[in-house]
Amino acid sequence: MTVEIKEVKTLSDRKSFVNVQFEIYKNNRFWVPPLKKAEVHSIDPSFNPAFEFTEAKFWLAFKNGKCMGRIGAIINPSYNEKTGEKKGRFTRLEFFDDREVFEALITTAENWVREKGMKAIHGPLGFSNLDLQGLLVEGFEHLPSIGSVYHQPYYYQYLEDFGYEKENDWIEFRLFPPTEIPEKVLKINEVVKQRYGFHILHFKSSKELKPYGEMVFKVLNEAFSELPYVIPLNDKMIRYYTEKYFNLLNPKLVKIILNKDNEVVGFILGFPSLSEAMQKAKGRLYPFGFLHIMRQMKYPKVVDLMLTGIKNEQQGQGVAALLMTELQKEINKLGVEAVETTGIFETNIKAIQNWKNYDHIQHKRKRCYVKTL
Repeated sequence: MTVEIKEVKTLSDRKSFVNVQFEIYKNNRFWVPPLKKAEVHSIDPSFNPAFEFTEAKFWLAFKNGKCMGRIGAIINPSYNEKTGEKKGRFTRLEFFDDREVFEALITTAENWVREKGMKAIHGPLGFSNLDLQGLLVEGFEHLPSIGSVYHQPYYYQYLEDFGYEKENDWIEFRLFPPTEIPEKVLKINEVVKQRYGFHILHFKSSKELKPYGEMVFKVLNEAFSELPYVIPLNDKMIRYYTEKYFNLLNPKLVKIILNKDNEVVGFILGFPSLSEAMQKAKGRLYPFGFLHIMRQMKYPKVVDLMLTGIKNEQQGQGVAALLMTELQKEINKLGVEAVETTGIFETNIKAIQNWKNYDHIQHKRKRCYVKTL
């Protein structure tokens, strides 16, 4: 039976692109559905400014009249210039357990990036490092954070059978912080603050927090500059992500460190885990989805560590420990039972050691695959 590939061009196509994953994961108790409207906007050039500096196309696969899967492909010239390579990205790959469908989708993405002069393809990767990246290869029995990904267990096997190899892995942890912070830790943090002239910003409202949004992302640009798959976010992308995320943050779970010159040198963004609420919302805020989300925002039992960034010159000055301690004070007040990290490159030994200082499990692994064309 032939597979028909259709390029995504219309609003109806974009909705089908988003909706097919709801069918693929139907009755899967670990998948966390996204908000449909936000997902549609993410692949629409009139909403997502990333289309201004990348090339991207998206496709649907149909078999016997039924939508059976989807894929996208992205070329990021700035990243290729940074690395000196010619690589395209595949993105947002989802498909029913059908090898013919998979091969039609992945071949379509490969052919497009090859026609654009690319010598290799890797992924899953998004427009930026704040977009969807990585394929789950371990931890299918765990609920993901909304900042991470979940995939069907057969995906990675199909990719490997088709010639894809590991390029990089991220690992994720669940931490169980103690209900009381040791006095020794508090004393060390005070010494660090006095030695370097650091002071901590605490927030009670989104209004207080929002002016720091652009500064936070500029620190992120510096802190992440040498990581794989990263290019600096331009001003338009910074505004896009500030508007997208900062209104949703619980300000008490955001900690920012300033130096003696009142410059932002580090930050940590915690977020009440919305995974269970998003499952109940089923992709829609209305009529009842927002009620589930607001309830979980107010009474979280798990907090997701969405982002942490420290300026390069402050590395090794105890900023990471200081940020985590300040966040821990807040989560203890809220009665939070666990903290979920997002992906950390398995080669980032220093960050991994920070998490291993807590009672923890390392429970998930996601992978970026690569294939020479």
